[in-house]
Amino acid sequence: MPEPQVRYARTEDGVNIAYYTLGSGPPFLWVSLPQSHLLEEWRVPMMRQQLEGAAAVFTVVRMDFRGFGMSDRDAPDINFRAMSQDIAAVMDAAVRGPAIILANALSVYPAVIYAAKQPQRVSHLALLSMAPTMRGGRSPRLDSIYQMAQVDWEFASETIMRSFWDMDPEQINRFARLMREGTDPKVLFELVNETERDFDATEFLTNLTMPTLVIHDRSNQNTIASGARKTAALVPGSTFVEVDSVWHTPRAVARFLANTGAAPPRPAIPTTSAPDGTGTAVILFADIVDSTVLTDAADDAAFREKARDLDGALRSIIRENGGTPIEGKLLGDGVLATFSSASQAIGAALACGKAGEDGGLPLHLGLHAGDVIREDNNVFGGAVNVAARISGLSAPGEVLVSDTVRSLARTSAGVSFENRGERALKGVGEAVRVWAVVEGG
Repeated sequence: MPEPQVRYARTEDGVNIAYYTLGSGPPFLWVSLPQSHLLEEWRVPMMRQQLEGAAAVFTVVRMDFRGFGMSDRDAPDINFRAMSQDIAAVMDAAVRGPAIILANALSVYPAVIYAAKQPQRVSHLALLSMAPTMRGGRSPRLDSIYQMAQVDWEFASETIMRSFWDMDPEQINRFARLMREGTDPKVLFELVNETERDFDATEFLTNLTMPTLVIHDRSNQNTIASGARKTAALVPGSTFVEVDSVWHTPRAVARFLANTGAAPPRPAIPTTSAPDGTGTAVILFADIVDSTVLTDAADDAAFREKARDLDGALRSIIRENGGTPIEGKLLGDGVLATFSSASQAIGAALACGKAGEDGGLPLHLGLHAGDVIREDNNVFGGAVNVAARISGLSAPGEVLVSDTVRSLARTSAGVSFENRGERALKGVGEAVRVWAVVEGG
């Protein structure tokens, strides 16, 4: 996707707030503090992969609060109540109807204030690492780090990142640079140690009416689980979960949305893993054509039995061709798989197409190659979404591939390719040229 186009909304007290929107689907406002700089975060691969994946499902809205990132840095009243006005301005400018809001760290407080005051504008709320009071849920060591930031901002920012996230030194440095670009240490110190050190969100939490998820990240050394539990206890009907890493948050949010009747269309929000889980792969996406129509036209139990038989056959074909079926990823009525070879992936896709026809359940089949994130026998990332979109363009039994896959397999797959032109893919900023695989080329 190309770099997002930043726009500005103006608050009631005259502050310019930077924001952008990405993708299509239900509105999803994703806010964060103190790590906040719209364009710098886009240049961090792990952040970009999460945003691109979410944009394949939602209209993602990102914003910088006053005093941070690309918003007015010298704004008056840098406090949580004023920051809730920042959310209101962006919601009014970018969102129609209610939105899902995901907030983490310091951003949970303005998000809760906004949700309590404007419940009709928030369909679901997810809060990561929140205690009802500013000091009640964080380790005292964090106060010392914020003090340190006044003397050595670079060292303090790296210390903060190491204490929040378990990543390799290169990634720690990258996220620390993002934090330094996003704000001045004096602004951060004044917010958390002076202006809002005694802030108490209890009255707002008890007035929340929308489905609310409270998440505690066990790997975060700066937060205390009891603080998040107290938050959950104050919100009527809330759900409390613990995750082993901040990168598991999107999966917890996706499960929460599904359980509360707001399940996103596939593919679900990606979970980002640590850097050693990344790599390049050829991705096969196979999906049963018009499965809903077929289910309605036939006995549902009979259809499901045929679909299960086909699923087993497809996974066998994938393994026989050197691929890895993703056991944890059943997308609709289809199969996702990865390969290290484009020619093997094409061979598997053709065989899968024949198996679908033989089983009376024709398939859409699409292939793309790119970087993926691997975690718990699952894969995520923008490349997975592109493969899914290409699959949706194919005719029943036809195998469509991206230009990337064609280039990799042009001399080794024993097939030819028919140019189908550049196609716009939902949730993908740039058009993608696709090719149909022709056997016997």
